[in-house]
Amino acid sequence: MEAPIILTEDGMAVYQIFVYLQLLDLLTTLVGFKLGATEASPFIRVLMHAGPAMGIVLSKVIALALGGICLWAGKKHLIRWASYWYGALVIWNLIVVLATSSGRLS
Repeated sequence: MEAPIILTEDGMAVYQIFVYLQLLDLLTTLVGFKLGATEASPFIRVLMHAGPAMGIVLSKVIALALGGICLWAGKKHLIRWASYWYGALVIWNLIVVLATSSGRLS
């Protein structure tokens, strides 16, 4: 049995959730690309000139670096807000994947 996530005084669970959401965003985006979806963000599209997978990985490296800066600066509230955004983004990616894959199944 795994130990439950406990919010400690320093709020490390907030940072763990942020990292998990980055991984989920990476995976759902790559699945979407595999099914024929396109990237909506102009910034990510610029990064994708190195290749779709490399652009997404580079964007995750940038996001994690910014998260690290927030951690270093003690700005937990910024990580929390970014986590809400990435949670919504993962849901959006899943909707796109389901819509794209349902078109392929017909």
